Amino acid sequence: MRRGLAVFLLVGLFAISIAVGQAEQTQAPAPAPAPAATESLPTVDQVLDKYVEALGGKAAIEKGTSRMGKGTFEIPEFGATGTITLFAKVPNKTAVVVDIPGFGMVKQGFDGTVAWDDNPQSGLTEKSGAALATAKRDATFHRELQLKTLYKQWEVKGKQKLAEQDVFMLTATPEEGAVETWYFDAVTGLLARVDMEREGPQGTGVVQASMKDYRDVEGVKTPFRIEQVLPGMTIIIKFDEVKQNVEIEDSQFIKPSVTPPATTPQG
Repeated sequence: MRRGLAVFLLVGLFAISIAVGQAEQTQAPAPAPAPAATESLPTVDQVLDKYVEALGGKAAIEKGTSRMGKGTFEIPEFGATGTITLFAKVPNKTAVVVDIPGFGMVKQGFDGTVAWDDNPQSGLTEKSGAALATAKRDATFHRELQLKTLYKQWEVKGKQKLAEQDVFMLTATPEEGAVETWYFDAVTGLLARVDMEREGPQGTGVVQASMKDYRDVEGVKTPFRIEQVLPGMTIIIKFDEVKQNVEIEDSQFIKPSVTPPATTPQG
């Protein structure tokens, strides 16, 4: 079970969570919510600008230059729990450390150029192609302020329901990678969910990441609970603390060196 769990934790969702992967089961994530009645819709600029203001505003967001979060994760389907530590730093450096009891440490990072994974099962690997492009985009520190440039096209698709929550649904098309669907709370303006694809060791995985329990961290609203729904499983991340402007060494984000095995002297 721990081996399969590691696969799920290898795919980088650097900005908002630990990882996503391809589950062994084949059931699909919950379908997109049904459209609400037709009504006048806001523009892309209005939705994204309201999102920035809902978080605390451009000035408050720009005051942050680093971030560290500590918490726990749970995967009910596996009966698995563990700890997670997230590091991020301007302009686009990020690292995640996941401790899985009975398996070991799963680490991943992006130093601004190189995206890497390190775990007891697969060892140290480096991302390339679309996976590298996604890691770079997800690692952007002031991402909320750069959404219009990080994605080449945004489109408002409608107003829908997520449970009892009214949301505006937007599609975001990156230069490289699959189209993503973003859901913004129609009342508060905060981001409620993102549906996306991410590449992993077993292929492309579809994930629905819901952001909940927003709290104020030095003037910026931050989700302290993230729920990721994948085929056959759900990852629940709960942050106990999130701190801004903490000192983080650049070495935290750099791909580790591979230590060659010791050799036995002959003769």
